[in-house]
Amino acid sequence: MKKRKIVFLTGTRADFGKLKSLIEITRVQPDFEVHIFVTGMHLLKDYGYTLIEVEKCGYENIHSFANHTHETTMDLSLAKTIEGFSAFIKSTNPDLIVVHGDRIEAMAGAIVGALNNIRVAHIEGGEVSGTIDELIRHAVSKMSHIHFVSNEKAKYRLIQMGEIPGSILVIGSPDVDLMLSDKLPSIEKVKAYYEIDFSTFGIAMFHPVTTEIRQMKLYAKEFVDALLEFDNEIVVIYPNNDLGSSYILDEYKRLVGNPNFRVFPSIRFEYFLTLLKNAKYMVGNSSAGIREAPYYGIPVVNIGTRQQNRALHQDIINCNYNKSSILDALRRAINSKFKKEDLFGKGKSDQQFLEVLQSANFWKINQQKQFIDLG
Repeated sequence: MKKRKIVFLTGTRADFGKLKSLIEITRVQPDFEVHIFVTGMHLLKDYGYTLIEVEKCGYENIHSFANHTHETTMDLSLAKTIEGFSAFIKSTNPDLIVVHGDRIEAMAGAIVGALNNIRVAHIEGGEVSGTIDELIRHAVSKMSHIHFVSNEKAKYRLIQMGEIPGSILVIGSPDVDLMLSDKLPSIEKVKAYYEIDFSTFGIAMFHPVTTEIRQMKLYAKEFVDALLEFDNEIVVIYPNNDLGSSYILDEYKRLVGNPNFRVFPSIRFEYFLTLLKNAKYMVGNSSAGIREAPYYGIPVVNIGTRQQNRALHQDIINCNYNKSSILDALRRAINSKFKKEDLFGKGKSDQQFLEVLQSANFWKINQQKQFIDLG
């Protein structure tokens, strides 16, 4: 029997963490040949060159492509990714392309797949991301043939968008598989590896909001001012490389040498989960505060508009971008009780994903998409 070729496309440390359990479960199956196309932030030295972390997993068939341009604009990076991924697809001839989320790399993968008549599976479509990411996520969904979503709300949104209900499968968020597993490293190992000597600590992750680019320099300053005045020990992780990230990185220079802070371009996903599980709180505007932190019952301060309209845990503390608002929220967070909640599944997404791929009906999905009118 001929093996089915599956290509997983990853552009960031975050989406690799989401895809990892799906890669792990499919690559050991005799009926699949798995390839990983690595691009985007993974190949940027300023952000930790996380291609190395993908390679450390010991996978076969890892292919890397640098998609960044000197202009660092999203449209040119998208165009370059399409060019590189198209060449790869033509040489590999896969049966399925798997993309995740709302980044331009996912959009490039979906476009290349759709225009070359190759099945595209989109992980975690149907969600609201805020900013430009939401437009990208919905565009990726429309270019994809099958949707593996995290909850019923996401499924309903895709149905509203005209997707065939039978092509939408609720499997939960794949990173929950790892979060709830016994494979995470110990906190002692993580602290030793990253030379973190804090007894208690918070985690800070603050990303640019591209639709608010004119204010991002001020927002970044207010954020760092608040962290400095809060006078707590905090692990700070670099933002993604969207437009405006340079303002945040410039402000982070003020944290260098301050004993209250350990600043990292990137942290391995499993190690990050262990840090999160043992943190006193999380502050910023990362989706990790919306998705992962509630599973561990970690208090979250969510700043600004980036996560607007997403499925939010009832105990998340929302605040504005100004220093006083952030400080007030942080002081509330360290004294708050946060109820654990699972809005994105209970794990075993990988097993559900595999069952679908091993069914004969999956490979009969019509690549000629239809639009289904409501009512």
